[in-house]
Amino acid sequence: MSTRRTRPAPRPPEGTPPRTELARQARAVLADAVRIAHWAAGAPAPGSSAPLAAQALERAATALELSPAQVRAGWDRARLAGLIELHGDTARPGWRLRAWDRDDSAVLRGWVALFDAWSLVHAAPEGIETGAVAEAVEAVPQVLSLLQLSAGPVPVPALLDLLAQRIAELQEERCEVPYGTGRAAPESAPADGRPAPAPTSVPAPSADRSTDRNADLDALLLDWALEGLAAVGALTLGNGHATLTPLGNWAVWVKLEQICVAAQSPAGNIEQSAADMLLGCARLTPGPARDEYRAWLAARTVGSAVAELLAVARGEDALLRGLAFEALRVVGAPAEPEVRAVVDHPSLRPYALLWLAEYEGVDPDDAQEILSREEATWLWVDTAAAVADHGETGLLVRHLDSAVQGTVPALLDEVRAVGHPRTVQVLVALAAAHPDPALAKAVRRAAFQVHTGGA
Repeated sequence: MSTRRTRPAPRPPEGTPPRTELARQARAVLADAVRIAHWAAGAPAPGSSAPLAAQALERAATALELSPAQVRAGWDRARLAGLIELHGDTARPGWRLRAWDRDDSAVLRGWVALFDAWSLVHAAPEGIETGAVAEAVEAVPQVLSLLQLSAGPVPVPALLDLLAQRIAELQEERCEVPYGTGRAAPESAPADGRPAPAPTSVPAPSADRSTDRNADLDALLLDWALEGLAAVGALTLGNGHATLTPLGNWAVWVKLEQICVAAQSPAGNIEQSAADMLLGCARLTPGPARDEYRAWLAARTVGSAVAELLAVARGEDALLRGLAFEALRVVGAPAEPEVRAVVDHPSLRPYALLWLAEYEGVDPDDAQEILSREEATWLWVDTAAAVADHGETGLLVRHLDSAVQGTVPALLDEVRAVGHPRTVQVLVALAAAHPDPALAKAVRRAAFQVHTGGA
């Protein structure tokens, strides 16, 4: 039994609307996107490109009584919010669209996905270097934190000062010199060792002019960021100030809480590799284990975390394989493409199919029905291997009851045929653990037959 002290469930800031009201506001923000997603789900060959193909754009505008610009914007939002999924040349309704009217959590997750993609919703100003845009995107969370902590309107000049300060910190961390600051790079001496001639025709740029150019660039980037966040419903813009909406305030609070959870991860699991973290969670109950997964994930980029978890799942430890997919359930939608890509991997297929079924809205109790008999048998052996390696003998005996075959002889026949690499070890361990001598003898015989290749 774990003696870990659990952190009480955090409460949103005072004045935060209930989730039902937040979900209503999110539905309002995404109303056009939902209409377009429903149209795309039922329309013949709507097209998969972004923006929509010209003919599909015209059909959608006519059918929905929207302007082409509104259709194009709604299509992009539907894709970013997970309402539409693109499979090759086909647009299919995402699982969130199917759950949209009945599941407030699905709605809020869809809106948060749009909120995270604000820089894709609102195009950056032309003529600005990609690096400068990336720095602004990386600095925006600091701006959002100030807005959230202020709990009201914040003057734009204060936000501009904070953005400029954060961008300067990012450049200093990378040992970069902002373009046009007047600071020259160290000069290299000629190969013959003589001093380099001093420049005579090009004066050094004025520091004041460089500072003005940087300030103008920061102001342009801040305007773009505020307009982008306003476009997704995260804040409102007034005369010289910005204010988070209830949705934006709640989203920033959630992300700050994730950072706090990561900081409070006990036993250093947050700093461990995926394998060590999963082993550290193996004996936790599901709730605390999910907290640990969230803490570990919050300290990493989604892509690197998913890749590391799947690498562990491909290994030989069946326990870690199952736990890796439990952690991937906490990741949710961002893991879907990578999980779908491993469906054809023999050792991962049953886990991936179950994950995708639950991701698409199938009740976990019914998800097992999507597995073929062979896949279910393979999963039974893999789970038994995890129990044999890490569990108690009693658990292995009780695991017999979960087999789909219903009888031990039928189970043994199919286990021998499924070709799991741990079949012999599992059957030997089961035979040693089972209290019924006759059944144990039959299991040992089956293990011998698998080992020798007999029928």
